[in-house]
Amino acid sequence: MENMDKKYEALFTPWKIGNVEIKNRIVMCPMGGTSLFGWFELGGCHFDKEAAKLFLERANNNVGLIIPGIAPLRDTFFGKWLWQNPKMFEELKEFMDEIHKTGAKLFVQLTAGMGRSWAITELIAPLHKNKFTRAILKPIIDTSHELASPSPQPSRWAHDIECPEMTKEQIHEIIEAFAKTAKLCRDAGVDGVEVHAVHEGYLLDQFAIEFFNKREDEYGGSFENRYRFVAEVVKAIKEACGEDYPVSLRYSVESKMKGFCYGAMPGEDYVEVGRNMEESEKAAKYLEDAGYDMLNADNGTYDSWYWAHPPMYMPENCNLEDVAHIKKFVNIPVVCAGRLDAEVGANAVAEGKIDGVGVARQFLVDPEWITKLIEDRVEDIKPCICCHAGCFNFSSSKGHANTQDLKDTMGLARCALNPETMQSKKYSVKPAKKSKKVAVIGGGIGGMEAAILCAKRGHKVTLFEKTDKLGGVFIAAAAPSYKEKDKALIAWYIREIAKYPVEIKLNHEVKNVKELDADEVIIATGARARRIPIKGVEKSVEAVDFLLGNKTVGEKVTVIGGGLTGCEIAYELYLQGKQPTIVEMMDDLVTTPGICLANTSYLRDFFKTNKVPVHLETRVKEIGEGYVTVTHKDGSEEKIDADSVILSVGYNPAPLEKKSAHVHVIGDAAAVGNLRTVIWGAWDVAMKI
Repeated sequence: MENMDKKYEALFTPWKIGNVEIKNRIVMCPMGGTSLFGWFELGGCHFDKEAAKLFLERANNNVGLIIPGIAPLRDTFFGKWLWQNPKMFEELKEFMDEIHKTGAKLFVQLTAGMGRSWAITELIAPLHKNKFTRAILKPIIDTSHELASPSPQPSRWAHDIECPEMTKEQIHEIIEAFAKTAKLCRDAGVDGVEVHAVHEGYLLDQFAIEFFNKREDEYGGSFENRYRFVAEVVKAIKEACGEDYPVSLRYSVESKMKGFCYGAMPGEDYVEVGRNMEESEKAAKYLEDAGYDMLNADNGTYDSWYWAHPPMYMPENCNLEDVAHIKKFVNIPVVCAGRLDAEVGANAVAEGKIDGVGVARQFLVDPEWITKLIEDRVEDIKPCICCHAGCFNFSSSKGHANTQDLKDTMGLARCALNPETMQSKKYSVKPAKKSKKVAVIGGGIGGMEAAILCAKRGHKVTLFEKTDKLGGVFIAAAAPSYKEKDKALIAWYIREIAKYPVEIKLNHEVKNVKELDADEVIIATGARARRIPIKGVEKSVEAVDFLLGNKTVGEKVTVIGGGLTGCEIAYELYLQGKQPTIVEMMDDLVTTPGICLANTSYLRDFFKTNKVPVHLETRVKEIGEGYVTVTHKDGSEEKIDADSVILSVGYNPAPLEKKSAHVHVIGDAAAVGNLRTVIWGAWDVAMKI
């Protein structure tokens, strides 16, 4: 580590969880979809070789402690308990031998369940609501079991579904399953287990939080009763595995909740309806006394999901202050997670504020990031942009349950920026059978990704970009003040493409692909902004022109379009001290499926908290001088004062040429999407040339 910047030294000191020594302070935190026992598998739980490959690669790249994503104690499909599958644990033992050769340690995270936070999908919700179809469905997927909560209450994802109350028999069955499964893990050589979770508003957290728990038996009411379930879990595990077998707890310091599906903003003065700091100080010590050996901590519930899964709008290191505070009340190690910068984390460890630095999504983007940090190649680390587009794109809007595609639900923990993550059978870099001349037209993210991959495979690549810089429309997308990671991603691509023999021709607009000296042509020319046929539309400013600073706006700004781009523009306007108003035709903001609820709920809560006017189910009739006239759902008209109007109503693909035998169209030029569709689409084409 002689090349490493000394500011990271504290990250590479050993520490202990119980009697288990961890070689460094970097913890790969659990992410749904990375379970070693599979995730949402139709064929039932099995040893997941794709997840195993993911962890082994990270273990070989210097991670200290690995905690795979949640392993439900009971299969989602067909209801078999994990402990009833001995073959799976035999395979786990072989895998643990390989992990230990790297010097890394691994804890398996076991979950009691999700309760009212179970992300019931649009497909399953109507089947659950009907008693007849629910009964038919039960042997395959017992939705009532998955939704079972401390008390009857609305589902977080489908507010018209009432979650049933969990019985004491079910509680005791889960406690027994924790103990039996933990013993099988111990016998397989797993270094410890993590209990999921008094965290993020999952089932055990719902029992712990009075707002969710209205029970009148020994598992509800008093502080001790509410934390009884989680205390009995660790005691059962210790009884089965021995007092010296480490048990971590995934823990949220504060709930950051103002109400049902309404979270608190960073720095906001509010009344906590969930677990406040006073209770958390008591709870942390109580949980240590119950037998837990570590707290793996951050903040939030599904009602304030952006604390546990911070989007780019949340400040970096958003949970550190609260987690560092709670460490003062316990004598066991405490790990902090949540957009935690490596240098800030190293300082916090050096100062004794925390014991471990929890990192999750960065491991999906770049499996070698720790190695690069050690080798003082920080600029080579591909940055996570906190988009959730591949790893956790559970999405929801008004009146809809989880609108995420079922294939996505069954394939979490993939990465928008790195197609190989959890998809190594589908995406891999293999030498081309024959080297070809490949022309890439368009120097945006998709064009650069395709050019890099073609060059890696041995093709001779020329990239044509009509402007004087690389980045394409993503330059505008990265322009807002809170998009520092997006800006870093563009910089990373420009540095990365320079490492390969790609001829880059800037200020070179291609108008006819037939004039190119190329065997294959990749069209990555992006999309064109839509215009809507309303009176005065010429007075509006295009979203891209605003983002790039080509056109300035006044103080009162009406944003037409409440999709993701429109909301991000309104958010930026507010941060600039201006007065935005959003006008949207749909019944909610950001209704597009596949955009994570952690991201969208932050924007919705921000506008609600800060009283930004939002007009839903509303159409624009006219843009005038100093005003916008809109028509509401009931037919009434309203004139809104507006110094400026920004148009953000979507895009249409703008391919230079149509797809043919040797012409391939990728990214927004093929179909308007996001970075995930752009990058994965680039691989779909570039792998086959």
